[in-house]
Amino acid sequence: MANIQKKYIGLLGGSFDPAHKGHLGISKIALKKLKLKKIYWVITKKNPFKKKTFYSLEERINFAKKISRSQKKIQVVHLDDSVKSSRTIDTLNYFIKKKNISNIYFIIGSDNLISFHKWKSWKKIVKMVKLVVFSRERYDRKGMKSTVVKNFKNKIIFIKNKPFIISSTQLKMTSKIK
Repeated sequence: MANIQKKYIGLLGGSFDPAHKGHLGISKIALKKLKLKKIYWVITKKNPFKKKTFYSLEERINFAKKISRSQKKIQVVHLDDSVKSSRTIDTLNYFIKKKNISNIYFIIGSDNLISFHKWKSWKKIVKMVKLVVFSRERYDRKGMKSTVVKNFKNKIIFIKNKPFIISSTQLKMTSKIK
């Protein structure tokens, strides 16, 4: 029987509106700590919980590629058209069924824990992947009280990182990227 090498990848999804050094920082930490072969930055057209994006999809993809270009193990992708959805569950099914990758670490910030139970098929997501949660300033305590942590704490990897004092919202308030 052939020795099939397992592929461990990370997925960091979102609108990346815009991508910033916090995304890059947690990606570098995840690559090292989790010994990942690659991290995919999965850029969606729109966050289902927000009304609209600030930057165009093309601007967001180009900027994400620009700031991650020195990292060979980070690949920026837009899969909404291939997957026919921007939902995490559908993206995970795409990687599992089409890419034959089942060892997935799904990377989020602790701010996402708070509303994770509102995501489509959130329980299935947690069962399909190892959920990796990075610390976000002012969100850790609230995130630890979340529905997902109460139900699936043993399926979650918590990464204690030095907080990155930056957010996409802050960047949008200061200037337009080019």
